[in-house]
Order: sequence, then C-alpha cells, then structure tokens
Amino acid sequence: MSNPQQADAAAPTFNEFPPTPYEEWRKVVDKFLKGAPFEKRLVTKTYENIDLQPMYRQEDIEGLPHLDSLPGFAPYLRGATPLGYVASSWDVAQELPYGTPAAFNEALRADLARGQNAVNLVLDRPTLAGVDADQAEADDVGKGGLSISSVADLAQALDGVDLENTPIYIQASTSALTFTALLAALVKQQGKSLAKVRGAIGMDPLGQLARDGRLPRDLDGVYGVMAQLAAWAKTNAPQLQTMTVQGSPYHNGGASATQELAFALATAVDYVRAMQARGLSIDDIAPRIRFSLSIGANFFMEIARLRAARLLWAKIVQAFGGNEQSQKMSLHARTSAWNQTVYDPHVNLLRATTEAFSSAVGGCDSLHISPFDELLRVPDEFSRRVARNTHTVLREESHITRTVDPAGGSWYVENLTDSVARKTWAIFQEIEKQGGMAQALAAGWPQSQIADTAAKRTANIAKRKDIFVGTNMYPNLKETRIEPVPVDTWAVQQERAAALNSFRAAANAGQKQTALAALAKAGANGVEAAIQAALAGATLGEIAQAVRVSAKAGPTANAVHAQRGAQAFEALRQAAESYVARTGQRPLVFLATMGPLTQHKGRADFATAFLGVGGFETIYPSGFNTPDEAADAALASSAKAVVICSTDPTYPEIVPVLVQKLKKASPDLIVLLAGYPADHVEAFKAAGVDDFIHLAANCQSLLSTLQKKMGVAQ
Repeated sequence: MSNPQQADAAAPTFNEFPPTPYEEWRKVVDKFLKGAPFEKRLVTKTYENIDLQPMYRQEDIEGLPHLDSLPGFAPYLRGATPLGYVASSWDVAQELPYGTPAAFNEALRADLARGQNAVNLVLDRPTLAGVDADQAEADDVGKGGLSISSVADLAQALDGVDLENTPIYIQASTSALTFTALLAALVKQQGKSLAKVRGAIGMDPLGQLARDGRLPRDLDGVYGVMAQLAAWAKTNAPQLQTMTVQGSPYHNGGASATQELAFALATAVDYVRAMQARGLSIDDIAPRIRFSLSIGANFFMEIARLRAARLLWAKIVQAFGGNEQSQKMSLHARTSAWNQTVYDPHVNLLRATTEAFSSAVGGCDSLHISPFDELLRVPDEFSRRVARNTHTVLREESHITRTVDPAGGSWYVENLTDSVARKTWAIFQEIEKQGGMAQALAAGWPQSQIADTAAKRTANIAKRKDIFVGTNMYPNLKETRIEPVPVDTWAVQQERAAALNSFRAAANAGQKQTALAALAKAGANGVEAAIQAALAGATLGEIAQAVRVSAKAGPTANAVHAQRGAQAFEALRQAAESYVARTGQRPLVFLATMGPLTQHKGRADFATAFLGVGGFETIYPSGFNTPDEAADAALASSAKAVVICSTDPTYPEIVPVLVQKLKKASPDLIVLLAGYPADHVEAFKAAGVDDFIHLAANCQSLLSTLQKKMGVAQ
C-alpha cells in the first residue's frame, strides 16, 4: 500500500502548468476572427458605457481598492452582516395588488402561510394622494394597489398579521404621515408595541415628482413632515424606516443601471441635507432610509450594481460623518417591469427568475419577484405561488445562501463592480454640480439622460439587437392569450364607500373634529396629533386635509415617461389581432421561394419568423423553378405582399423579372427581398423592390410600414 505522504508529494501542482500568456490567446482569437476587429466582435458595449471584455484575468482586479473588504465590515460591499444569508435570508416581500382590504387580506393570509414573511403594501393612487375612496374617481379606486381610507380598512387588510413579528413595507410617498398615523393607531388599538414594529413607511417625494411630474404640496412642507416622522420613529418606533428611495421611476423610463443607482443616491443625499437642516444628525437619518431598486436583465451587471450600491452609500454616509452602523444600506429589490411582456407571458417567469437570482447573489435585504401575469391582470393564486416559490427554490435548492457574497472574488464581478461604482459616481457628481436631485429634476437633466438611454434601447430593440423572446423574436402566433378578469370599478367604489360610511357613522363626531382641529395647529407635534385623530375616527382624507391646511402649492417637473421595452412590438401584434377580428384571417404574405429547398429555406424561414413578429402569416410554397411560376402563384394567392426568397448569386437573374411581372399585374402589391445583397440594392430598388428583410433591418419600422400599406393598422 502506498504512503499517502509520498502520493501527495508526487501530485502535480499548478506551477507545473504555466499559464498561457494573454498575447498568445489573442493571436488565436484574431485568427478565428479572420480580420474582423476584436473590439467590435468580442467587446460588449453596455448602456452604462462599460466595455465588457470576453475574458477577465487576475490582472483585471489588481489595485482595486475594495478587494480586502470583508462581509459585515465597512464599506459593506460584500454585505452588511458577517454571515450574510447563511444566518438569515432575505425577506420574501411580495406585492399583492388587490384593491379592497378583504381581497388583500385573503391573499396575504394565504401567502404568509406559504412562504411569504413580510407585508409589502402597494397603495392605489387616491390613497397615495390622501383622498378617501368615496371622494376619488371610480376608475382609480383599487387600481394597481390597495385602497385604504381608515384604521378599520387597515385592520381588515392586516387581520391575522402579527405586526410585532412580521415586517411591513408600505410605499406611502407623500402620504407617509397619514399612513403612519393609521398604522400607529391600529397598533395601539391592538395593544401592541410600536417599538417592536419593523419595516418601512416610505416617503419619497422626489421619486414621486419624477414619476408623476408634480407633488401635492411644497417641497419644504414635505421635508418638514419627513423630519417629523424621522424624529418620531427614532423615539417611538426605532425599527421603522421613514424614507424609501425608489429607483423604479427611472428604471421604468429606460434608465441604465448606473443612472438608476446614481439618481437614487443623489435623492438620498437631498433627503440627508434636508433633514440635517431641520436638526437631525446623520446617524438619525441614514438608518431611516431604505433603498428600492428595480433589477434588470443583465445578470452580472445587476450583481455588481447591488455590491457597488452598498459601497457608494457607505462612502456617502461616511463623508457626512456617519458611524459605521449608519453606513449600512438597507436594500429592497424588485424584478423589472420594463422587461415584462404581454405576449408569451410565461417567459416572464424566466425573466423574473434570472433577475431574482442576481438580486440574491448581489445581496438584497428584501425582494419582490413579479408574477408572470402581472401586466395582464391581478395575479391569481397560481402565478403568486410560482413567484413566491421562486424565492424558496433560490434559497433552498440553489445553495447560494450557504456562501457569503457568492460572487466575491470573481475577476469579472470585482472588475465590473468597480466600473459600475465609478460610472455611477460620475453621474452622481454631475447632479451634485447642479445643486442636487431636486434642482436637477427641475432643470430636466435626469429626464433627458434617461430619454437618451431609452432612445438607444428603443433603436436596439427595433433592430432586435435587444431581444424579447416571444415578442420581437420567436413569436408564437398560436398562443392562448391570458384574458384579464374584468373589474367593475363602480362596484369596487361602492363597496369602499359603504365601508367608509359605516366607519364615519361609528365615530364620535365631536371628538373627531376636536382631534382634527388640534392636528391642523400641531406644528412640530404633527405625528402624535395625526395618530390621535386616527384614533378618534378621522379618515385618511380628513387627516391629509388637516395636515395640509396651510400647505403651499407643490412643484412640477417633466415626468419620466414610464414604458416597457416590448411595447412597440406588442402594438404590432395587437394591430394584427384587431385585423383578424375584423376580417376573420391573419394578414397574409406570400413567400416566392425560388429553386430547391437548399436554395430558399434559410431565408424563407428567417422571413417567416421576421414577419411573425408583426402578426403576419406566411404562405410558404415548396419552391418555384421560374420567376413566372412564382409570380402567377403569388398573384393567385390574394396576398398583399410578397417576399422573394433565394440566394444573393441567383437574385440578379430572378429579381428584375419577377418584380416586373408582379408590379405590372398589381401595382399596389408590396414586394420585399429576403437578404441584403449590397452590390445590387439600388438596382433592385429601381426594379421595384420596396424593402429588404435581413438581420440588420429595423424590424419594428419595416413591419409598421408593412401593416399600414396592407391596411392592417388603422
């Protein structure tokens, strides 16, 4: 039997295999590229203006300042706690966009029993605006979020939830004071301790200004309320955060990862300065701020961004004099709304999974994973279950929670983290030069920067450089559409109005008016006065009115235009579906397939898929021997457009003859050519070819034009 020590001594070491020099690898790569430029073919340009290399080496991380940092230690790039998810996983904080307290509570209780462990309240627009449900437009009540107008509503929505042990995150924006009053009143009514309530009632006026283009009151007044809430929470609810900086208004406008992060950091800095001006210290302020970022499709970019976000926030808080505890970033992640599609919506499952995976690897503190049908309807029990269980699979089956900062040490991720941090910091500094985020929004600079990035995205999506599977690539024209469940908005408002009438009738009118009068004069004691008003039976709208009795008009700005990447292509499909509803059939395009299968198949298949993106159906014959045969068949088909499919060498002989016969017989017939034979393009145009279907074509523009010419789009 051999000696183990001798076996170990004989084992080969890596030193026996010297690494291949980078220069030798480049020589081989250049040989494969056959003269094509390395930078153009293998270096990826991102919307963040970062060049992604095809390979990273140890040399790429030399000198990076953050490499020696450890999890749980400043600057917290590797996480805010030493054990990361090994000790405690992220909060499963799924949004439940149900409109009424009863429907919300039914879904919440079901999901809390099946893996969700945090309440994530998204409110409808009237609630966010401080308007009672019976005073709002019926179409807005319960649309996109929960309608809450009283303590009784909140009690019904949260029935069965232990508020001392279940974190609650409320996206309340400028209604944060009003909602804090309702929540605090409920906690007091239940005999619970506010000191044990944890989570956030997020106030984000600049995010609201960017999203809506206006605020309901002056920014100075909003900041006064924000300072009151922060001071009140420090004393009464130390585990409750009162400011939430949301990146979604920028992300949903098409911003890059670095733009969204820079605008979020700049917003937080505005809040810090505003709170300091009102007597709070940085160590009072920073722990009260919760960041919420939308997570896009670029997997490694998003991992790097979350790591860079913690690094930069620690740097900012340190510059303000904050202690190490205050430098820790509280970070919520939400999978992207920009990337979701209406068509082939089950692909949204996969998109959300990769986004959630990068959120977890990047080290978020809480996470919402969008159900796949989120765009089409209020998510049903099945789609909620799949989204919720995605958390469980990531946590229990992927084993990423067994390692702290699993991406740490990767040459690619560490280099990218540094690049993201530097690019973000440069944008942040530009905003600082302009006087901060509020002044930058007033001047329209962030909006213009996002619009530029969105325009680049739109151009790449139109040319299918950026792919949405099932929408601008690989369409499924036979998919069974998910039909939204119709909502009777009038009935919803009537239900809410009836509940409000009962609540008002039960209140002691005299006590309520006394409490509201005291609130209107409360000044710096507004939070406690608002709580007392809520306990006396005041509604959300009544409290909001009393708080804003002397408020000045709010600022306005150009809103960031919210959109989704796939919308232009979805409009094409919708136009085709409307055409089917009018005519009983899909718009038809005839493929003039020339010669044997090997001659035409590649381009005929490509043209079929290309046209399918616009909802067109192709007539795909087996192949024609002569242009005359193809022309006769095309004209007999009654199709309003023809695509000639063959090879570049055969086109000079085929195209002029075929096009001439088609146009002579039917001058309005649209003739397209599959491919782009550069040397003959002008000649073929002169012969009557209307356009060319090829890899570099602007698919969205070409199909839009085709729909208009064929009478598909109205």
